[in-house]
Amino acid sequence: MKRLLILAFLGALCQPLFAARPNFVIVFIDDLGWGDFSCFGNQEAQTPNIDRIAAEGIRYEQFYVNAPICSPSRCALLTGQYPQRWRITSFLNNRADNERRGCAQWLDPKAPSLAAMLKSHGYATGHFGKWHLGGQRDVEDAPPISAYGFDESLTNFEGMGAKLLPLTMKPGDAQPGRIWEDAERLGGPVVWMQRSEITGGFVGAALAFMKRAAASQRPFLVNLWPDDVHGPWWPPVTQWTEGKRGKYLAVLEAMDRQLGRLFDYLREVPELRDNTLLLLCSDNGPEAGAGSAGPLKGGKTMLYEGGTRSPLIVWAPGLLEKSAMGKVDRASVFAAFDLAPSLLSIAGLKAEGVAFDGEDVSPALLGRAEVSRGAPIFWRRPPDRKTAGAGQPERLPDLAMREGEWKLLCEYDGSQPQLYHLKNDPGESRNLAAVEEARTRQMTAALLAWHGTMPPDRGEELGRLPAAGKKAGGR
Repeated sequence: MKRLLILAFLGALCQPLFAARPNFVIVFIDDLGWGDFSCFGNQEAQTPNIDRIAAEGIRYEQFYVNAPICSPSRCALLTGQYPQRWRITSFLNNRADNERRGCAQWLDPKAPSLAAMLKSHGYATGHFGKWHLGGQRDVEDAPPISAYGFDESLTNFEGMGAKLLPLTMKPGDAQPGRIWEDAERLGGPVVWMQRSEITGGFVGAALAFMKRAAASQRPFLVNLWPDDVHGPWWPPVTQWTEGKRGKYLAVLEAMDRQLGRLFDYLREVPELRDNTLLLLCSDNGPEAGAGSAGPLKGGKTMLYEGGTRSPLIVWAPGLLEKSAMGKVDRASVFAAFDLAPSLLSIAGLKAEGVAFDGEDVSPALLGRAEVSRGAPIFWRRPPDRKTAGAGQPERLPDLAMREGEWKLLCEYDGSQPQLYHLKNDPGESRNLAAVEEARTRQMTAALLAWHGTMPPDRGEELGRLPAAGKKAGGR
C-alpha cells in the first residue's frame, strides 16, 4: 500500500506543471455598441445567453478599446501595445488604400503576441473568426495567422488560411447568394455557410479545438471573434425584417443563440467551469443606425465614448472572487491592451523582453478589487476618418486621452480642445476646456507628447482634403 501511494505521488509530480494553468476564451464582437446587450440596457432585443454570463460573472462599465475601428483595436488586444507602434491605424484595406493612408499592409510578425507568449509556456492556441490583421482584398502575401503564435485558425474573408465564407438568403430566394467569393484565393480549405449561422460554425470549430487541448492536458487560449453584427446584415430567413436597425437586432439575437452553445459547454464541463476565464466585449462602437452606444456620444470611427468604450463581461466561476459574481464594476478604468499583461499575470507568467503599454489589472478582472490602470489612455483617430462618413460632415477630433475622471479631445496641434468630466457627464455634453484651463493645458501637452512618440500616418494630410471620410463604415 505504501509503495502504491509513493507511485501515485510520483505520478502526480510527473504531470505537466502547466496543466493547472487557467484557460482563456476571448469573444471579441465586431461593431457591437456599448448599449446593445440587454444586460447593458437594450430593450429592443434580448440576449439571454450573454445576460446569463453577466449574471454569473462581472460586468464592467468603463472598459475601453484602443481604437474606434477594427484592425487597430484587434492589434492592441493581441499585442498589449498601442496599435500606432505597428502602423495599424485604420481598418486594413486593399494594398493601394493602405499605402494612401500610411498604414502597414499587415501586422508585423515581430510584434508581441499574447498567443505566442502563452504558446511558449505550453498553451494550445486557436483563433476562430474574423482576423483582419493581414490578408484581405488584394493583400494575398500576408503572413498566415500561425505566424502570430496560433496552433490552429479558421477565419473569414479577412485573413489567410482555412476559412468559413458566407452564403446569403432572404425570403423568396430560390438559391443562396455568395459574398466575398474572391477570398477563396487567400487560402483554404473553404466552407460556405449561411451568414446567419456562421458564428455557430466558428463555435463548433472552437469547441473541437478545446476538446483536443483538454485531451492532451494542455491549457488553451481561444479567440472567438464573430462579425455577425457588422454589415451587411443577413438575419435568419425566419426572422427577416426590413430596415437597418431591425436587421441588426435580429442578427444580434441570432448571434446570442449561437454563442449559447459555447457558454453551455464551458459551464457544464467541471474542469473548464472551474478553470476558464471568459471575456466578452466589442472591438469598437456601433455603425450609425445599426447598433446603439446607449447614453454615450458617438460611435464607430469616433474618439468620443461611444466609439471607444466597450461592454466587457468576465465570467470565471472557479477563479472570480465569489462575492463579486453578478456585480457591476462601475469604477475600474482600463483598456484592451491591458488584457495581455493581465491574463499573463493570472496564468502566473511573465513576458520576457516585452515592453507593454498595457498594465496588469488582474485584481479587477478577478473581482478582488476595483483597479484602474495608472497611466492615461491615449487615442488617435483613423487617418481616413476626419468625418464619420458620407452625409456626416461634422469634423471629428484628431486625438483623445482619458486621465482619471477626465477626457480631453483636440486637433493634432492641440487646438479646439474639448474637456469632459466623465463621472458627471458620460455623454460628453458639457465642454469644460474654458473653465478648467490649467487642466486643459496639462492634458493637451501630455497628449501631444504621446502623439509625437508614435510613428506617423497620413491623417493630418488626409484631414485637409474635402473627401476625407467620404466612405462610410469600413471593416
